[in-house]
Amino acid sequence: MSTPALQTGHVGLNVTDLPRSIAFYRRVFDFEVMSERTDGDRRFAFLGRDGTLLVTLWQQSSDTFATDRPGLHHLSFQVPDIEAVRRAEATLRELGVEPAYDGIVPHGEDASSGGVFFTDPDGIRLEIYAPSGADTAPAPTQGAPTCGFF
Repeated sequence: MSTPALQTGHVGLNVTDLPRSIAFYRRVFDFEVMSERTDGDRRFAFLGRDGTLLVTLWQQSSDTFATDRPGLHHLSFQVPDIEAVRRAEATLRELGVEPAYDGIVPHGEDASSGGVFFTDPDGIRLEIYAPSGADTAPAPTQGAPTCGFF
């Protein structure tokens, strides 16, 4: 029996400071807070758009994102076009977030898709990309996908 077509549901991320993370994700991704609990020992926020839950933040961590352990490698968000990536990059720079590479880069050699790669306040690796338009810069990682090695 084959599995019917699947779509990823919301993504849950552990964070260290819920108010800081809510502010970051709202500013960078223009998410709405759909529901939240910011007091007590079970703090969380449901973030989304147009009534669709996309990301849940759980205040359950006490350290930064560990890239040396099994688990989430990075989380990517597709936007309609490269102009939306440029706007996101400008917002990140306003927030003092330095991209992992020198601005917007393609997903690989000879790829037109690509975007901006960065981390959230807890060090979780994130990507905002467009399906085309990023081929104006060289791929920063030769012989491998850009998103695999930041």
